[in-house]
Amino acid sequence: MVIFTQQQKQTALWLSVGAMLVILLLLLGPILTPFIAGAILAYALNPGVDWLRSIRMGRFRLSRTLSVIIVMAILAAVVTTLGLIIVPMLLNEWPLLYEQIPGLAVKLSESIRPFFRDLGIDLPVDTVSFKRLLTEQLMPPGEGGVWKSLLASAKLGGTTVLTWAWNLILIPVVLFYLLKDWHLVVRKLRDSIPRRWVHKTISLANEVNIMLAQYLRGQLSVMLILAIYYSTALGLVGYNVAIPVGIISGMLAFVPYIGITIGLSLAIIATMLQFTGVEAWITLAVIYGFGHSFDAFLMTPTLVGRRIQLHPLIVIFALLAFGQLFGFVGVLIALPSSAILSVAFKHLRRHYINSNFYNA
Repeated sequence: MVIFTQQQKQTALWLSVGAMLVILLLLLGPILTPFIAGAILAYALNPGVDWLRSIRMGRFRLSRTLSVIIVMAILAAVVTTLGLIIVPMLLNEWPLLYEQIPGLAVKLSESIRPFFRDLGIDLPVDTVSFKRLLTEQLMPPGEGGVWKSLLASAKLGGTTVLTWAWNLILIPVVLFYLLKDWHLVVRKLRDSIPRRWVHKTISLANEVNIMLAQYLRGQLSVMLILAIYYSTALGLVGYNVAIPVGIISGMLAFVPYIGITIGLSLAIIATMLQFTGVEAWITLAVIYGFGHSFDAFLMTPTLVGRRIQLHPLIVIFALLAFGQLFGFVGVLIALPSSAILSVAFKHLRRHYINSNFYNA
């Protein structure tokens, strides 16, 4: 008969409680989105709040609450500005897309038919039906097409729309209180760690914090520089949608390979709509080729650093894996979770290398 000590019983009890809390969090996943999003934003914005608190003007110093309000106001202004720039320009360009894409698609289908015919393949293309289908689906807002389908989906999925609206309202509330009490929350979490594990846990947390903070700040710098570069370069050569396409191309740079692919695809569509001739395609290739090379060989190694850079495959796998397991919440926690797992794996590997099992 196995006899457990009192300490072993307490350890088993609290491990069980911890396991039940993890299960409960998984079950509550659908309602955790605003809290996780608020926590990630609070982690990223807390240094700005601390910096404002450290500024002294004589005997006057900003309160924590006022510092939080200022930081949140700046964030709201940035998000609003991006929305006011991107959304109207995309809505203005949609009629141009509606008018030209069907003709471009038909021209493309007619141009590839001779190529397949030379290979002995007869490629039947019903250009009339194809054009009618695209014309119906790409109608501008208010006239039907895909917008009518989206509106119908929104009516049927009213609960989903209300959930997203509620999340957008709740995230700033969560962000405010987390920023206001950030150091208190961190201290409470630290005090809840078992005393025999506290030193090691804090050491690992500090290592994760340094890695993740440098990664996020470096990546944000890369995204900002690329957004300015693409917007300026596309604007100088005459693109009507230079600003939205440039901003999207830069902002998606945090997703390796996928981000540049989406940005380049949008630029290709803009080129098809606005320009003719080989020169436009050569210019586009130079702009995006230089931008991608500048990012891969100079900016990311310099601003992010190879020592703390998460491998692109790890980022892609984390986004897909956490998104599959936890939905949108998983996408939110993919990057911080990858940093934590990366540090944990490094220590686990070191322990494995030093173990008798490996060296025997």
